[in-house]
Amino acid sequence: MISKNLTAASTKPIILGILKQGNSYGYLIIKKIKEISGGKMEYSDGMLYPVLHRLEKEGLIKSNWSMEDDTRPRKYYEITEAGKQSLLEEKQQWQQVNAVLDQLWNLKPSTN
Repeated sequence: MISKNLTAASTKPIILGILKQGNSYGYLIIKKIKEISGGKMEYSDGMLYPVLHRLEKEGLIKSNWSMEDDTRPRKYYEITEAGKQSLLEEKQQWQQVNAVLDQLWNLKPSTN
């Protein structure tokens, strides 16, 4: 399992990345995260929905209610243009962090 701190830190780019692939609703987002991570990341409703509400308040996603084939209404989320731009910025930052970690992990120990 991936630590809760790292999971929390990566929530925004993960959600935006999923929504960039297409509109989705909460349960399906949770399911996709678990699937993509091979079960190493698990989100709960209590963790996901506050982030979705925050992203919507920031204008990075928008939502609408939809009802399909006699099912109960579902709130679908969609990434906005501002969200796509934010995702690009997040991607660059994560790539920079990854590059630093790669360098550190691949350093040969110094002999002092």
